Amino acid sequence: MAIRKLVVYPAEILEQPCSEISKFDKKLGKLLDDMYETMIEFDGVGLAAPQIGQPVRVAIVDVDDESGTIEMINPKILSTSGEQTGVEGCLSFPGLYGEVTRPHYVKIEASDRKGRSYTMEADGFLARAIQHEIDHLDGVLFTSKVTRYLEKDELEGVESE
Repeated sequence: MAIRKLVVYPAEILEQPCSEISKFDKKLGKLLDDMYETMIEFDGVGLAAPQIGQPVRVAIVDVDDESGTIEMINPKILSTSGEQTGVEGCLSFPGLYGEVTRPHYVKIEASDRKGRSYTMEADGFLARAIQHEIDHLDGVLFTSKVTRYLEKDELEGVESE
């Protein structure tokens, strides 16, 4: 496993839709392992492949709850409901935080590293993190959804991505 270099805005890859994964092989497993190591190293709760320079539909989320590490390959949002507004940050925007409104609940379909399809439901902070990472795979940045940016002193004790 290796810690990869983070891609930071304004890198073009961050705003481009990613390609679907068709080969579920050792190379994909290594990418996922490296993404996990990189996310932990930089204290994130999610990471999408374009954030380490790979334009493919692969993302991981780990919000440090009972769900553990969620690996999403070729994820699709099936349904959403409700609304929540909360603070988000992004490893590709160091030091930048803002309030973002997203659905409170999300249901997704994705594949695991072995190519097995699964569906998953999430709400609250986990739903927010999943949607943030799937946005990355579509070339959508959280800054396009921010309603208000936060100053450093407003961040005391706030969870962010």
